[in-house]
Amino acid sequence: AGNERFAFIEQDVCTPLTVPGPVACVLHLASPASPVDFARMPLEILRTGSQGTERALELAEEKGARFLLASTSEVYGDPEVFPQPESYWGRVNPIGPRSVYDEAKRYAEALTMAWRRHRGVSTQIARIFNTYGPRMRPDDGRVLPAFVGAALAGQPLPVHGDGTQTRSFSYVDDTVEGLLAVAQHGDGEPVNVGAPGELSILQFAHLIAELAGHPG
Repeated sequence: AGNERFAFIEQDVCTPLTVPGPVACVLHLASPASPVDFARMPLEILRTGSQGTERALELAEEKGARFLLASTSEVYGDPEVFPQPESYWGRVNPIGPRSVYDEAKRYAEALTMAWRRHRGVSTQIARIFNTYGPRMRPDDGRVLPAFVGAALAGQPLPVHGDGTQTRSFSYVDDTVEGLLAVAQHGDGEPVNVGAPGELSILQFAHLIAELAGHPG
């Protein structure tokens, strides 16, 4: 069943965007984000982060709307600081296999701040940490679908290394609430959006195995 307040308009984010009527806020969430996509569609990811972000900013300027960039914790790269505050500049590899996503988001952040400073657009940046929820792709490449898929299949959970590395996991509903809060009340500086607590990968594996009735 549809909602009379919702209209779906399909457009290419890398081309000029046309939206009829007034717009209060542009939320730019477009981008492949699964690790398997980094090798599968690197140029598309870079174009979405560059051209797509500029087209979305143009729409916000045209409509006099607020703008939210959905960025990522990946802008911190391979951090040496845990947890990462927004003031941390990161430790990045600009040419590694994951760099197309990391650098696309870093460029998108720089572009967003430039439009705020020099074009007067009311912009916000949300750096999203690990988010999970329904309809994740089984071949997503991230740890949660990998663990859940293995546990349901009765296979060993694929823990790489000693499992002591930590992650924070946020349910998608909570992430959406965080994005809306940043869009409405942010001060223009980047804001981390994620769960406050952390689990080691090994703890997470044991939790998934227990919930799935998997022996280990």
